[in-house]
Amino acid sequence: MPARIVIPDDSPPVLSGTPALERIRAAGEAIVHTSPPASEDDLIQRLEGAHTAVNIRGYCKFTARVLGAAGGTLRHLAIWGTGTDNVDLAAAQRHGIVVSNTPNTATDAIAEHCLALLLAVARRLPQLDATVKQGRWERGMLVQCLGKTLGIIGTGVIGTRFAELGRAIGMRVIAWTLHPDPEKSRRSGFTYVPTLDALLGGADVVSLHLRSSPDTRGLLGPAQFMRMRRGAIFINTARGDIVDEAALAEALRSGHLMGAGIDVLAREPVAPDNPLLGASHALLTPHTAGTTPEALANGLNMCAENVTRFLATGTVVHRVV
Repeated sequence: MPARIVIPDDSPPVLSGTPALERIRAAGEAIVHTSPPASEDDLIQRLEGAHTAVNIRGYCKFTARVLGAAGGTLRHLAIWGTGTDNVDLAAAQRHGIVVSNTPNTATDAIAEHCLALLLAVARRLPQLDATVKQGRWERGMLVQCLGKTLGIIGTGVIGTRFAELGRAIGMRVIAWTLHPDPEKSRRSGFTYVPTLDALLGGADVVSLHLRSSPDTRGLLGPAQFMRMRRGAIFINTARGDIVDEAALAEALRSGHLMGAGIDVLAREPVAPDNPLLGASHALLTPHTAGTTPEALANGLNMCAENVTRFLATGTVVHRVV
């Protein structure tokens, strides 16, 4: 009997209709759900009898209860993407469930989105577009990035790539991370500073590139935003729960920060009471920084490789636990 492979959350569809899905179908009985699970119980029901689950969307939570219920048959959770904050990794390990992901497949796409957010905020593009379309001709002073300091929080592959793009438009780049790599800083042309506070106070633009973890959730709150330079710009394409969104909204409302470019929120899709919705200087995009044809194909193909390789050999390209 072929292995049952369940995709419980392809909504809106990303995997459906791709060569990657056809490759998965060739390896087993693939069941694709194109609407979100209505509840945790619904997710458990969808996973019934599954040998492999392919996780497409971060809102699908693989809690200890879900993994415990599925653990009788589930042997592999293949995540499309890098983040694993929606998975109880300790529970997966207890139940002998291998978790794989697809790191570094959208690096260039996300770094380009960071640059797009930075330039759109610095040049006030959304506001200027709106006023011209309303028949108004309101010019004003804009921010030039050449000669300014870009501060990178987290120097993984995306943070490092954005540092290179910042240097390419003439910015000085400083960085702080939990695990500094002097060789990386030399190769990519940025300078590490010793503390997060030093970075916040020394940069005109701060861009966040850390993973969500117990060590980073809520890392940037009221005190941290107040330590940033007055008139600075904040960019986040990492994870929303690293940021106190109410504190960021207040820093924008008060004028302490000039603007923010945000692709990720603590709760997604966006909640109607999210404080950033009322922040006129916040430019928001719907967690779409990595959504290019090239990045999607890279990630989906690696995900399919993880699935088929595990079924054939018990190994994966990139194993988390």
